[in-house]
Amino acid sequence: MAESVEHIPEGVIERLPAYLNVVIQLRQGGVGTVSSARLGGLCGVNPAQIRRDLTHFGSFGRPGVGYDVATLVDTLQRILGSDHTHRIVLVGAGNLGSAIASYDGLRKHGFLVAAVFDNDPARVGTTVGGVEVHDIGDLERVVRSRRISIGVVAVPPSAAQEVTDRLAGAGIRVVLNYTPVMVQVPPGVTLHNTDPVQELLHTLYYLSARDDRSERPVGSS
Repeated sequence: MAESVEHIPEGVIERLPAYLNVVIQLRQGGVGTVSSARLGGLCGVNPAQIRRDLTHFGSFGRPGVGYDVATLVDTLQRILGSDHTHRIVLVGAGNLGSAIASYDGLRKHGFLVAAVFDNDPARVGTTVGGVEVHDIGDLERVVRSRRISIGVVAVPPSAAQEVTDRLAGAGIRVVLNYTPVMVQVPPGVTLHNTDPVQELLHTLYYLSARDDRSERPVGSS
């Protein structure tokens, strides 16, 4: 029996999208079943951890056979809520915002960029990812009228908090912040920070550690 959402460890939820991404690719490649060992190798996660993670949501897989890929895709999509469409509002139509709006992976996982906003008159009226760019002054009206619940912040750091405040005030319940600024959100709004530089620094640690080990003399500690 699946556990209630409140009892699922945060680390489990964070790993599920990686599992889903891999099994979708396996399904596209015509793979019918996958073992926890192979799934773990593709995801970079210990197979035993994968089995523990999935048992939070019920019984999966068959001993000696593995997981049915199509079933696992459907189940993970249902768990994550990507089995139906979620509308997104994107604020910032610059290079980063344009790349986000044009990213086909969003559509594959049920995310629809329903509106894009910018405060640059030169960008207003143009399109990014096939979506017209609106003036930032219309943000609240459009978000409410289209019942959008997810907001993406891809603006200069100096404008991040103001944009976040406006999104929250318009009824946005989830904010994805692509700036390096640590913005604040009111109670009831979920914030996720996705700074590419932080991700690179995280990766750089392991690269530096590996280089340090390779440079040490044999027998040193």
